[in-house]
Amino acid sequence: MKLKWESISTLHQNVFLAKVLAAIFITGLAFRFYAVRFGQVSVNGISDPQISPPSSVIISENEDLFPIDIEVEKCDLFTGKWIRDPLGPIYTNGSCGVVVDSHQNCITNGRPDSGFLYWKWKPNDCSLPRFDPLRFLHLMSNKSWAFIGDSISRNHVESLLCILSTVERPVEVYHDEEYRSKRWVFPSYNMTVSNIWSPFLVQAAIFEDSRGVSSAAVQLHLDRLDNTWTDLFPGVDYAIISSGEWFLKTAIYHENATPVGCHGCPQSSNITDLGFDYAYNTSLRHVMDFVASSNTKGTIFFRTSIPDHFENGEWHNGGTCKKTEPVNEDEVEMKVLNKILRDVEISQYQRVVTEMGEEAGRFKLLDFAGMLLTRPDGHPGPYREFRPFDKDKNAKVQNDCLHWCLPGPIDHLNDVILEIILNS
Repeated sequence: MKLKWESISTLHQNVFLAKVLAAIFITGLAFRFYAVRFGQVSVNGISDPQISPPSSVIISENEDLFPIDIEVEKCDLFTGKWIRDPLGPIYTNGSCGVVVDSHQNCITNGRPDSGFLYWKWKPNDCSLPRFDPLRFLHLMSNKSWAFIGDSISRNHVESLLCILSTVERPVEVYHDEEYRSKRWVFPSYNMTVSNIWSPFLVQAAIFEDSRGVSSAAVQLHLDRLDNTWTDLFPGVDYAIISSGEWFLKTAIYHENATPVGCHGCPQSSNITDLGFDYAYNTSLRHVMDFVASSNTKGTIFFRTSIPDHFENGEWHNGGTCKKTEPVNEDEVEMKVLNKILRDVEISQYQRVVTEMGEEAGRFKLLDFAGMLLTRPDGHPGPYREFRPFDKDKNAKVQNDCLHWCLPGPIDHLNDVILEIILNS
C-alpha cells in the first residue's frame, strides 16, 4: 500500500508541475502577441515619436477575417475597403534608406496628423498578408525590376525601396543627367530596381522648367516608342508600366513624322484638336503591341492611372485636399478626365490580352484606381514643402493632391503586387 500511495502522490505532483508550465507558456504567448500586434517600433528598434497611432484607432478582432466558404484563389484583390491598422507603416519618415523626394516626406515637412498612416487595404473576399520585405528580397534574388512611367511611378518605386530598406539599404548605381532615371542594387541579393522616366511612353519633346511650367506645347510622336525604356525592356524580370496624367498637357501630335492634330492648341492654329484621349489611345496601342510581341520572358504589369483628389480647383489654380481619413465609395466619384484615361487603359489592355492568347499570362493588370480613389487623405497637400505655415499660418501654399505621402497609402500597392506574384 505504501508503494501505491507514493506513486499516486508523485502523479499529482507531476500534474501540478505540468499545469504550472502550461500556464507560463500561455502567458508568454499572450504577451508576445500583444507586443507584436500593438507595439510601434521603427527599423532600428527604437520607438519613433514622430509617428504614433492616434488614440481613436480601434480595430475589431474579426474585421480582417473572411467567410470560410470563399475560394481565396478567385479573390479580386482590387475590390475591398480600408480598415484600421494599429501596426501602422513598416518604415517611418526618418528610417528610409534612400533619398525620398522631399515633396512626399509629409511628416518631416510638418503634417500635423498621423491617423492616415494607420489603415490597410482589405479585399472583400480574402485576407491580404502584410508585405514581407525579407521574403520579397529572397524571392527576387538575382532578379531585376523596372518601374516605367512618370512621377507617380517614381513615387511607387520610392515606396518599395523604403520598405525593402528595413532589411538592407539599396545602393544607387546609376542616374541620368537630370536624376530622373535611377537604378539601385541590393548587394546581398543581387536584386536591381530601376526607375525609368518616360511619362508618355512614346517619344516626346518637352519644354518645361523644374517647377513644371511649360514654355511651349509638347511635341508628341504617337507612333514612336521612347527607347529610354524599350532598349532596357527585354532584359527585365519584372516591369510595371504606367502613364496617363501627362497626356492632359497641351501638345502637338505627330504620326509618321507628320503633325496630325493637337490637344489644347490655339483656335488660330490650322491643326485639328483631336483631344488627349485620341493621343492616349493611339500611344497605348503601340505600347501594348510592343509588350505583346517582345521576346521578354519576364512578368509585365500595366498599372492604370491613379486619380487625384484636388477640390475647389486643380494643381495650378488653388486646388486643395484637406481630408484626414479614408472615405466610403459613395462619398467620392472619379473625375471625368480620370474616367476617360482609365477607360482607354482597360480597353487597350483587354484588346491585347485577347490577341495574345496563351501568352497573356505574363502580362497582368494592376487596376489600383478604385483602391486609391477612397484615400483623399493620403496626399501631401500643402506639406509638399517644408513647414509651409511656420512664418504665416494663413499663407497661400500650392497643394499636391496627386502624389502620395511616404509612408502612406501607396505602400499598400506592394502588398497586392507581392500576393499576385506568390499566387502566380
